[in-house]
Amino acid sequence: MKRTSTRIIVGAMAIAGWTGSALAQNAAEINIVLPEQPANLEPCGTIITNVGQILSRNVVEPLTIIDPSSGQATAGLATEWTQTDPNTWQFKLRGGVEFQDGAPFNAQAVKFSIERMTSGKVTCSNIAKFGDAKLTVTAIDDLTVEIKSDTPQPILPTLLSVIMVVSPNTPADKAVNDPVGTGPFKLASFNPQTVVLEPFDGYWGKKPVITKASYVWRPESSIRAAMVETGEADLTPSIAIQDATNAATDFAYLNSETTAIRIDAGFAPLDDARIRKALNLAIDWEGLAQLFGDDAQRASQMVVKGINGHDDALAAWTFDAEQARALIAEAKAAGVPVDTEIELIGRNGIYPNGSEAMEAMMAMWQDVGLNVKLTMLDVNDWLRYLQKPFPEGRGPNLLQMMHDNNKGDAAFTIPIFYTSAGSYSTMNNAGLDKDVGDAMAATGEDRTAKFKAIFAKAHNELAVDIPMFHMIGYTRVGPRLDWKPDITTNSEIPLVNIGLKN
Repeated sequence: MKRTSTRIIVGAMAIAGWTGSALAQNAAEINIVLPEQPANLEPCGTIITNVGQILSRNVVEPLTIIDPSSGQATAGLATEWTQTDPNTWQFKLRGGVEFQDGAPFNAQAVKFSIERMTSGKVTCSNIAKFGDAKLTVTAIDDLTVEIKSDTPQPILPTLLSVIMVVSPNTPADKAVNDPVGTGPFKLASFNPQTVVLEPFDGYWGKKPVITKASYVWRPESSIRAAMVETGEADLTPSIAIQDATNAATDFAYLNSETTAIRIDAGFAPLDDARIRKALNLAIDWEGLAQLFGDDAQRASQMVVKGINGHDDALAAWTFDAEQARALIAEAKAAGVPVDTEIELIGRNGIYPNGSEAMEAMMAMWQDVGLNVKLTMLDVNDWLRYLQKPFPEGRGPNLLQMMHDNNKGDAAFTIPIFYTSAGSYSTMNNAGLDKDVGDAMAATGEDRTAKFKAIFAKAHNELAVDIPMFHMIGYTRVGPRLDWKPDITTNSEIPLVNIGLKN
């Protein structure tokens, strides 16, 4: 088995051009193998896994950092904050910080970064976390910034954990692949085969042990696992359950990812709630779970337990093929064009066994009488369907997705998916928009109750989407690294947290 794995790796490396000369040259250089190539290295897209795992808290840093154990905002580039009225916060910034290009970090740089993110001139996945909130940023003095929102934002410090601060020398009107931030590493190179990061000598914080990190990508879980086993790589953050066979190197961890299918409700027959409910009922959930392991949990909502707004009492859809067929027949009798082809859009490498899951779900939907066809896309093409503006000329479609919320609050989820202006939303429901606005402005138990009510309405009444599983991640870590995954691993892998044994 080991000999076969080695042959596979050699072949893969030869194809990709990652030969022995690119391997670690000393003990402090490491190689990380990811499931897919990053679409780009734009800091405004770090909520996308393959971008965030490279850039977040390595090259670029946020104003606040979420403590994974408590979900609370802690100091990052901002050290303290005060709410001066329901719509206004002031943030004190860390002194003695500079960007990797020598520009000073100050209130003007923060203003630039937030305005670049919110201007609409750069396609920005991260802005989705703010819903339709409008922000006004004012530099009070060199190290004090004021941020006003057009609506109350009681958890603005938490929301700011997705704003990656970039050098004011960054173009304000176009995406970049050469990001410059304040992080402990700077970009050395990026090409179709690899990304290389090297330490930034002027970093303000803890100095990393790692002196070079090289990232490559391989879609096959078995190849990624074998690369770590043979020492060709030191770490892969995601492997399939069937490849997690070595207790010494393979770690299961509860991540914050929820897998789901988004239903494009703007097109018949998907604009009919009966069809959307039938899509949920047609899946043999127990059988599908075998692809993800015994520890994966069925999802009834798009946030995991522990996030404010998660409702333990909201039951997941069960498997009932006969009821699915009955709903489809009822819709057909009412004139819904149930025979219309529905495109199921999957993403290569989105999570282990992701392609297999889409093939199985397509077959189950076909079995109950729906005309579903599978198309698998690479990340660049898939992103066009994920966020607005959606491609013109598209028809009814179902989109494979995985949503990460490890920020402690459903505000990072609900506005994106369920409001008319939401970046990923295909809904246009004025009543739901009002519910979301009320919940976002609420605090305490009232906030929690309002979020729960929204999840219940989205699930039981509207059947907006198809929640699948709250996922368990499996990571393989080479024997020379002192590091283990946690709930943030699908979003970021801070290299300063990686130590070396011996």
